[in-house]
Amino acid sequence: LVLLTIHMIFISLLSAVTPVFVQTGTDLLLDVKEPVVLKEAESFKWTVGSVNVVRLAHGGKPTIFPNYKSRVEFSAQTHSLLLKNVQKGDSGVYRARVAAETNTDVAEYSVTVLDPVSGVKLTVKLCSSDSTKVTVICSTEDSLISSTFTCDTQTCSHEGGERAEIITPSASLDVYLENGSVICNYSNQVSSTRDIQKIEDICRKPEGKSSKLQFDISGVGFSIYRLKIYVVSIGLVIMMCAVISVHREA
Repeated sequence: LVLLTIHMIFISLLSAVTPVFVQTGTDLLLDVKEPVVLKEAESFKWTVGSVNVVRLAHGGKPTIFPNYKSRVEFSAQTHSLLLKNVQKGDSGVYRARVAAETNTDVAEYSVTVLDPVSGVKLTVKLCSSDSTKVTVICSTEDSLISSTFTCDTQTCSHEGGERAEIITPSASLDVYLENGSVICNYSNQVSSTRDIQKIEDICRKPEGKSSKLQFDISGVGFSIYRLKIYVVSIGLVIMMCAVISVHREA
């Protein structure tokens, strides 16, 4: 009875479905979970759902079915299956089975093919005049999240924020503090991307503004200087005209 129980547990572990996530355009290798030795009248096959992918009979050569001839590679030695350049349509449950009087599953994978996540951007929505309260927006092509941080001279704390609906399935969008920086992170099971800004730099005004201000002030100063020259010149002309008029009358 003990041996039978152990055997049943072992079989259930072998037949358990293993979730696998893979990025679009990459290759995926599916292995069997124990060595397969085919006996006479036994056969081995890989299927996805109810569709046959490859079949191998005892003492024969493997047969790859037409829909998969250019898309998979099969090893007759290890009984592994290589899916090449996977696309979203390749998602499904792949099963390796030894067929005899009774069928025995030696591998089962639930394969999900995902696109990599898009780029992400961190922007400032609101910054208080004393830079102690900052609200940032973490956004992607199809979703966004806002978050507010309160800071003192040494540390910053996370107050919370608002999350918009994420349209992309199996994706996670988060914004958080780490080592004095605000991190906007967008990820799924096959890829991730992030944008990082130091909290001390978020409310800092661009240097270009101060230089532009100096330029504007110097321009105003230059205009005032030219105006003074014009006034003095006109005054001298008036004085000269007055002197000439006096001499003529004399």
